[in-house]
Amino acid sequence: MLTEKQVNFIREELATAKNPLFFYDDDADGLSAFLLLYRIHREGKGVILKTSPKLDMRLFRKVEELNPDKIFVLDVPIIDQEFIDAVKRPIFWIDHHQPLQRENVHYFNPRIDNPDAYIPTTRMAWQISQREEDFWIAGIGVLGDYSMPDFMDKYRKAYPQLVQKKTTLPKTIFKQPISVLIKMFFFFLKGPTSDVRKSVSIITKIKSPDEILQQQTSKGRYLFKRFEKLNEKYMELLKQAKKCATRSKILLFNYTENQWSFTANLANELTVMYPKKAVIISRNKSGEMKCSLRAQFPISKALERALVGIEGYGGGHENACGAVIKEEDWKRFLEQFKKELS
Repeated sequence: MLTEKQVNFIREELATAKNPLFFYDDDADGLSAFLLLYRIHREGKGVILKTSPKLDMRLFRKVEELNPDKIFVLDVPIIDQEFIDAVKRPIFWIDHHQPLQRENVHYFNPRIDNPDAYIPTTRMAWQISQREEDFWIAGIGVLGDYSMPDFMDKYRKAYPQLVQKKTTLPKTIFKQPISVLIKMFFFFLKGPTSDVRKSVSIITKIKSPDEILQQQTSKGRYLFKRFEKLNEKYMELLKQAKKCATRSKILLFNYTENQWSFTANLANELTVMYPKKAVIISRNKSGEMKCSLRAQFPISKALERALVGIEGYGGGHENACGAVIKEEDWKRFLEQFKKELS
């Protein structure tokens, strides 16, 4: 968690920003963190990191184009030092992945002091925001990052239509009504750029979760109908993935690059369905296998060891990781990973 001093510092920097630029990860945690901070003053622009979980010189053109006075980076695991040096603007980086050493950046990461901490970026953004009208967003983001909010009792009372009873984390995420909103916050960041931008723009104006779920306004109806179309594609992939469950300890599902990317969502849901398996959902794109790995037991060390001698990279949390492997090394990586699990 952020300290009181850190919270006050970030609040002041947001309040005095005239044209802030928000870079955020393309998942429910990244989107929720952005919404919570943006909606405080409704100033500036947001940019989603869709192609890579890394902020580097490829995004420098956005800085030049939008000319921000301050940059806020949310739920992004890596910022290249070259990018930091080039932008010549204050950068405020709020994240919860493996800490990195960087210079000339205001870096907020609970794992610096506690390597075992698991605090989604949304949770820290909620510390900063504390706008009661945005409390519904905080719950979606924290749960969307596979973490049980420490404010769950208060959340259940505030939104009984979203979380109807006290239950386990997997059942809260996949069986309670809030599960639809969690999927929405992932799915709205997928598809053509114009559709994504329109969806995010609309979400910044949504006043309550019922506006979407009950389709109470034209904005809510648009978001709900777009979700229904995306969910059809997702459910078809989930159906195909379930057929890949064998006696093996690994459930591996590959799908092609011309299909929609639901990699992390499929991995999360299949882990709940098959709790004794390590789930790997991979997508072949431009000669690389981009994959999400999930399990209800630790897999990060096994992944680290399996990457030795492999052209690729990966990492993440103890039970949830991502990796990018060159196609020619894919078979050998799978063999090594399977060996490390046994």
